[in-house]
Amino acid sequence: MTGLDGEILEPENLSSDKTAGADEASVRAGFWRTFGKAAKQIPFTEDVVAAYYCALDPQTPGKAKAVLLGALAYFILPTDAVPDFLALVGFSDDIAVLTLAIATVRSNLTEAHRIAARKSIEKLAADKTAA
Repeated sequence: MTGLDGEILEPENLSSDKTAGADEASVRAGFWRTFGKAAKQIPFTEDVVAAYYCALDPQTPGKAKAVLLGALAYFILPTDAVPDFLALVGFSDDIAVLTLAIATVRSNLTEAHRIAARKSIEKLAADKTAA
């Protein structure tokens, strides 16, 4: 899934900073695949997807983007403190990192990010049902 149409998903909106741009490119490339595997284990899926959209939004302040991109990059890493393939506990460290990041930048999550998140989650569920 590539996400919804709109400015915050267009490639030309990648950050000009090389490190942030690399993190953003990694998050764009791996987020939906990892999210699909972890969605049932994450109790706050809408917040995670809203954080994804917030991190890619050019209107999001740089510090908030950095926090979110770091947490989302950790989320998509297959090997981290607790390997994601371990049943029941695999995504527990990812959930902790995401919870802290989202709490830190919650004021930057807009209604537009939440609407995009709801639409993406609905589309993902519909795609799974159709398959």
